[in-house]
Amino acid sequence: MKKKKDIRALTKEQLRDFFVENGDKAFRGNQVYEWLWNKAVYSFDSMTSLSKETRKMLDENFVINNIEVDTIQRSNDGTIKNAIKLHDGLVVESVLIPTESRTTACVSSQVGCSLDCKFCATARLKRMRNLNADEIYDQVVAINKQSELYHNHKLSNIVFMGMGEPLMNYNNVIKSIEKITSDEGLGMSAKRITVSTSGVPKMIKKMADDEVKFNLAVSLHSAINEVRDQIMPFNKRFPLEDLREALEYWYKKTSRKITYEYVVWQGINDRKEDINALVKFCKYVPSKVNLIEYNPIDDSDFQQASEVALNNYISNLEMNDIVVNVRRSRGKDIDAACGQLANKS
Repeated sequence: MKKKKDIRALTKEQLRDFFVENGDKAFRGNQVYEWLWNKAVYSFDSMTSLSKETRKMLDENFVINNIEVDTIQRSNDGTIKNAIKLHDGLVVESVLIPTESRTTACVSSQVGCSLDCKFCATARLKRMRNLNADEIYDQVVAINKQSELYHNHKLSNIVFMGMGEPLMNYNNVIKSIEKITSDEGLGMSAKRITVSTSGVPKMIKKMADDEVKFNLAVSLHSAINEVRDQIMPFNKRFPLEDLREALEYWYKKTSRKITYEYVVWQGINDRKEDINALVKFCKYVPSKVNLIEYNPIDDSDFQQASEVALNNYISNLEMNDIVVNVRRSRGKDIDAACGQLANKS
């Protein structure tokens, strides 16, 4: 028996060609494409504008490898964490983060992670595989439905800050964003999408060359190589000098500010020299800083810094005209906060 191909791996042109080759009209391919992406249906029987014979032919030739929301956890603060089951039985997590003014989808791009950040629960899982573009897209579709159900409005923002390093799955991430922003997909503005990277210089430059329209965030956490080497060991391969050069290149090509994500830990990066290094790094390229509350992952090596240390960061950044926001984490009671996604389910 021949193995059926995942229909969502086909372009619209390939779908049109399939119908022509099978003695039908090319526009049928357009109809199927709309059902798959704009209407996001997961069965051929749901494609009600097609004849039964056409639906049967699709079923004989193709599969739709859609995701399933396996379990849902709801936090006291309204955050929702989804355990997403993939067609091969692997599981990733995605999160709906609500505030008074908007709802944000935090999506995963890999099963596990390629990198080795010491403070992140996901990094303790080995990378099993990259997600396909449609699996990323499906997460957004699922969270959009939850946003409409629980908050009475569509999803307003998307952040690629779930499991995995997005730039290590570049092609699929870009394809998913193309679908999310396309009028034939979800029609969301690229300005409402942020891709967060731990800092892969070569791929940051590639994004700039590809003239992407979404926002860039960098998980920085230290602007001193020796400190960053300890907490993010891959920094030895991609040191801050290379990251700085890539970010300068990004800004030159895109003219868009960079957001630095930064957690302050007690005894790790809470000294005066850590603050000075961050201020200096922020001045290389127009940027802003999100100071993120640390979310414990059963590791005594990492403890949230004191309010005094946090306030020192804030006052020094503001004194140097650098925009700084403090992000209080949501969904901590269900392990849905930043750095906690680890498939405990």
